[in-house]
Amino acid sequence: MPRRAIIAKRVPPPDAVFGSQLVQRFVHRMMQRGKKSTAQRLFYGALQLVKDRTKQEPMDIFNKAVKNVTPLVEVKARRVGGSTYQVPVEVKQQRGVALATAWLITNSRKRGGRSFAERLSAELMDAANGAGASVRKRDETHKMAEANKAFAHYRY
Repeated sequence: MPRRAIIAKRVPPPDAVFGSQLVQRFVHRMMQRGKKSTAQRLFYGALQLVKDRTKQEPMDIFNKAVKNVTPLVEVKARRVGGSTYQVPVEVKQQRGVALATAWLITNSRKRGGRSFAERLSAELMDAANGAGASVRKRDETHKMAEANKAFAHYRY
């Protein structure tokens, strides 16, 4: 890691079906053991299930779900004089989306259901409606930041 130079962010090319970088990043995050085609099949299957169940455009629901789960603030541990404080920090857009996608995927994996595509589609629909474990995780993060607002002056 260079000391002075700013490292350029590598941006994945957009996916072939929807032409969206967010979808491509989501699929990359879903992927296990390098099996990209399996991750794509599961994701597109989940979007097809969303389309069948809601009769709406699946990309709109996916984007709404990610937007509803994206946190605005988070807490970071900061050591000051021997004690550790949970300092609330605003989340940059790219980190917020990364957290949202990670929470959607982990909560889909924990969810009960038959196939992963069904669990992911259910989690996406819940998140788009403002419910589900991923939205609850975002709310917990916001509550932690609100509770520790007194330590905001220790910001980085």
